[in-house]
Amino acid sequence: MKIADPTATTVVNEVQLMLAELPLDGARVLELGCGKAEKTRTLAQSGRVREVVALEVDRIQHAKNLQITDLPNVQFVQAGAEAIPEADASVDIVIMFKSLHHVPLELMDQALAEIARVLRPGGLAWISEPVFAGEFNEVMRLFNDEKRVREAAFAAVGKAVDSGLLQLERQLFFSTRSHFDDFVQFDQRMIRVTHADHRLSPELYAQVRERFEAHLTPAGATFYPPQRVDLLKKPA
Repeated sequence: MKIADPTATTVVNEVQLMLAELPLDGARVLELGCGKAEKTRTLAQSGRVREVVALEVDRIQHAKNLQITDLPNVQFVQAGAEAIPEADASVDIVIMFKSLHHVPLELMDQALAEIARVLRPGGLAWISEPVFAGEFNEVMRLFNDEKRVREAAFAAVGKAVDSGLLQLERQLFFSTRSHFDDFVQFDQRMIRVTHADHRLSPELYAQVRERFEAHLTPAGATFYPPQRVDLLKKPA
């Protein structure tokens, strides 16, 4: 296993990649860290999955998700990956978009154990994580340096694989596209988020703005952050 592949620069839509790579037809899917439920909606409305159980640990976002009434095959639950309220071998596919590194360091191994527990034998886990590199990362790390937690997330996956708890099917490396019309939009989407408390001093805020606006054009700022997916399988 490797944490990054600098040569992999193909830009893809990760949701479309996931839809193409995973055997979703008739599957019961568990999404860990569903956020605003945007990917949840795509999965639920794909016409392929039987049910999506969407977990979110942030109570503010979970309360907003509960107001969604047009996704009858989705169950929203407030819970973290380290304590999944699902029965053993009850789901076909687990999806984790950029959220393993948000699990507390001391609970990452437990989260992988929980994923293995709820997966049926032969079931798959799509563990997607951002790579700590690229121009977008250079902006973000000024106020949210995730180097340590991302390395810990990769180590936890490697430990689960080495122990035989889960098997590595393959790794996928690619870039995604992140566009912002202006710094105001970046501020709203990346700094003023409910799942984190980013309190920037005026000096740091100005520094972040300056680094972001170095990429700003009349059409906005577009970044291509590198990503990694560890596709894992529960042994049969």
